Amino acid sequence: MSDEQQAGRRSDTTRASILAAARERFAADGYERATIRAIARDARIDPSMVMRYFTNKEGLFAAAVALDLELPDPADAPREELGRTLVRHFVNLWEENEVLTALLRVGVTNPAAAERMQGVLRDQLIPVARHVCPDPEQAPARAALCASQVLGLALTRYVLRFPASVALSGEEIVDWLAPTLQRYLTAELPHTP
Repeated sequence: MSDEQQAGRRSDTTRASILAAARERFAADGYERATIRAIARDARIDPSMVMRYFTNKEGLFAAAVALDLELPDPADAPREELGRTLVRHFVNLWEENEVLTALLRVGVTNPAAAERMQGVLRDQLIPVARHVCPDPEQAPARAALCASQVLGLALTRYVLRFPASVALSGEEIVDWLAPTLQRYLTAELPHTP
């Protein structure tokens, strides 16, 4: 292996360790309290290396929370099961991915994080809603309602850690939330008197 290839591998390894430390620190401390020094210490590198790779804390945060929800293709699930499919997918994501917790924790106070969450909704959840809802023009509202449910659960379970929310099993969460998401996605628009 050439010296250049070895340097590239070291660079990739350093970058990956910084991102892993940043995800954990942002999830634990939130954006405001997380520091470059603490992240560098967690990654066992000098703080100047963090700055070299990511320029500043905002750049590091943006790289650390790059997020593809890898939502299931609605064409692959029966329409009447899409609520269950999505809730199960979100529960699995929250259980396995500290990036989501970091983004949620930071998104309530930081405009850049809130914008990132809005982008995830716009780019990933609205197309799912558009595929199955009765009127594609309603897709943004329906996706926002779905997001309110999964983000509300995530806030109470992973950030605020409400005991009753934490105590629910994954299947209980699916059983409770799936009918609501299904209704938001596929029911006719409710009529107001």
